[in-house]
Amino acid sequence: MRKDETTRSCLAVILAAGESTRMKSSLSKVLHPIGNRAMIAHVVDALAGAGITEVALVLGRDAEKVEAAARNPHVRAETYIQNERLGTAHAVLAARAAIEKGYDDVLVVFGDTPLLTPVPLQAARAGLAAGSDVVVVGFNAADPFGYGRLIVDNGELLAIREEKDASVEERAITYCNGGLMAIDGRKALALIDRIGNANVKGEYYLTDIVEVARASGGRATAVEAPEEELTGCNTRAELAFIERLWQQRRRTEMMLSGVSMIAPETVFLSHDTRIGRDVTIEPNVVFGPGVTVESGAVIHAFSHLEGAHVGAGATVGPFVRLRPGANLGAEAKVGNFCEVKKAEIGAGAKVNHLTYIGDAFIGAGSNIGAGTITCNYDGINKHETRIGAHAFIGSNSALVAPVTIGDGAYVASGSVITQDVPDDAVAFGRARQENKPERAKVIRERNAAIKAAKKKAAE
Repeated sequence: MRKDETTRSCLAVILAAGESTRMKSSLSKVLHPIGNRAMIAHVVDALAGAGITEVALVLGRDAEKVEAAARNPHVRAETYIQNERLGTAHAVLAARAAIEKGYDDVLVVFGDTPLLTPVPLQAARAGLAAGSDVVVVGFNAADPFGYGRLIVDNGELLAIREEKDASVEERAITYCNGGLMAIDGRKALALIDRIGNANVKGEYYLTDIVEVARASGGRATAVEAPEEELTGCNTRAELAFIERLWQQRRRTEMMLSGVSMIAPETVFLSHDTRIGRDVTIEPNVVFGPGVTVESGAVIHAFSHLEGAHVGAGATVGPFVRLRPGANLGAEAKVGNFCEVKKAEIGAGAKVNHLTYIGDAFIGAGSNIGAGTITCNYDGINKHETRIGAHAFIGSNSALVAPVTIGDGAYVASGSVITQDVPDDAVAFGRARQENKPERAKVIRERNAAIKAAKKKAAE
């Protein structure tokens, strides 16, 4: 009895050794981010989602960095270096030692296809389980120009015809090669070894495996996937296009799960953004890595969050920056033109206007007045400011850390606080006001005389 795809062993070979010439970058192409995560990491995620745990990474440039970016707790990966660039079949053979271990299925994928999902991977493996020796994943292109065409007849894949080699009739075909391929693991090496390089470039093309398999009495078939999932990246313009597609996908997923976005096309998410139900996100909001927003929160317009946690029912913005370590409790509020870094804002606390809170703890129900600054850096070290529950910090106050403001304490507006304030105390940390009668008139007359003297000298 033939095994089905759920019981067959599988090796995925990820081709990621390209020089990235068209990216014009100091980094390997597959290290460029989509959703603030390297492209190759998205590909490995798709493999893990399809239940594939064995991966061979075929690498070249920046091999150590790419290997690190591809790490996934659900996948065991081995690295193979491709020193020469002699075509895709040659690249797959760089992982010969892995293929020789013996797998039922061998999948070949590319490290620059971050929109890939588990679905076409599973479909390709199902094709092998049904008796095919080679299964190619294709797509119906809106504009097929430049793609290799899949020549299919009665369910059999006869060949992959490149644009330059296609006849007029074949160029009319919209069913195109997506690059992803599944090969019977028992025959993979024998088939690939038979691929020749009798072409203009003298390279070994994996697409030739279809005709090689058929010539040896084998069967080749094709399965279809959405064009979007197979989109590859070669230039910065294509990187931006893929980012747009990825963002659209994630926004849709979130809105379908109960998140409201007023202008979704202006909201930008990261690969690990977590947003609960009944959260409302206004226009022009950016979520950097490591953000969680609990249910019922509101993120107002023009806010930037990174490495932050927003509690249930909390309010952020407009024009707020939450930096790594910001942790807002339930119903807390951080408002207009405020910045929070490595600080805990207690439940129901308010930081409303023009304020910087860094390396701090603010207790539940406290109110931080406009223009307050926690002076956390002394030029060498960072220090903590602790504000108790239900405290009140007046506007334009500077809290010089390390300092503690007690529960229920008041700090008078315009104060510079350098010493701890006990519970329920009121602290004044400002100079006594002194008025100088008629002094303003003297200053004006002096300034006028200076101005007149300068004018006369210029003449």
